[in-house]
Amino acid sequence: MSQGLPHTSATRTSRAFLIGIALNLVIVAGEAAGGWIGNSTALIADAGHNLTDVLSLILAGGALWLARRPSSEKRTYGFRRATILASLANAIFLVIVSVLLTWEGIARLLAPEQVNEPIVIAVAAVAAVANGFTAWLFVRDQSGDINVRGAFLHMASDAALSLGVVAAGIVIFFTGWSWLDPAMSLVIVAAIVAVTWGLLRESFDLSLDAVPTGIDTGAVQAYLQAQPGVCEVHHLHVWAMSTTEIALTAHLVKPDGGLDDALLARVERELAERFGIGHVALQLERGDADNPCDVAAPIQTLDRGSLPTRHHKK
Repeated sequence: MSQGLPHTSATRTSRAFLIGIALNLVIVAGEAAGGWIGNSTALIADAGHNLTDVLSLILAGGALWLARRPSSEKRTYGFRRATILASLANAIFLVIVSVLLTWEGIARLLAPEQVNEPIVIAVAAVAAVANGFTAWLFVRDQSGDINVRGAFLHMASDAALSLGVVAAGIVIFFTGWSWLDPAMSLVIVAAIVAVTWGLLRESFDLSLDAVPTGIDTGAVQAYLQAQPGVCEVHHLHVWAMSTTEIALTAHLVKPDGGLDDALLARVERELAERFGIGHVALQLERGDADNPCDVAAPIQTLDRGSLPTRHHKK
């Protein structure tokens, strides 16, 4: 997780969201009409999938816009968390749509109906090209933001699934296997679930302030405790402020006392460079036994036996 998209990347990504929304609205209309006329469950399922992408792109794009709004006295972090909530809502919505599509696909699989193969093939081919182009728009920035990555994965999977519908239409045309159409719709659902699961799990974790993927809290604590004069680290918390920004707070026990601006500046810089943590708040303590810190118990990610023990006065 990086420390936010640069301004040029954010502008490029915003434009990609707008283009993606417009293209997918056209795809949804075309596939829904083609599925109805051609009597294709697979094409309708793909239209449903693309409709979820329209909604997810609106959510993700809107969250990206909100995240760039300035903070206020009431919202000191601004609307950064909107990006996390959007990715979670996106994943949940995809799960719901998958259940509905599975129900319809099984019903049609038990009672297959003839489809209009040329219509299915033509419409799905156009959808594959449009989705592939939209996915390409997100390639450059998808590694820096879970929201953008979610959009990229959706578009890329849509392109692949539309190609699958094309292939199914061709096979049905030459073999007459009408059952292949609803079977393909179930394959589409399986692909949706496979892509969505990771997004759902990571979004859920971030919404609960879990440590972001790729951050080793043990390594972070060991780094902080290795600083000159620091004998103990406690009350360490690492969480995601948004889908691109990571924050950290910690108490450092430094018995020699005194404010050390040089140490704080270096630690903040190195936390950003080594761990991608850009929002840092550190509290220095002398470890005075007469004024113990109430939250001095070390976190459980490290072996307690390897850390200095602090006894609280009762």
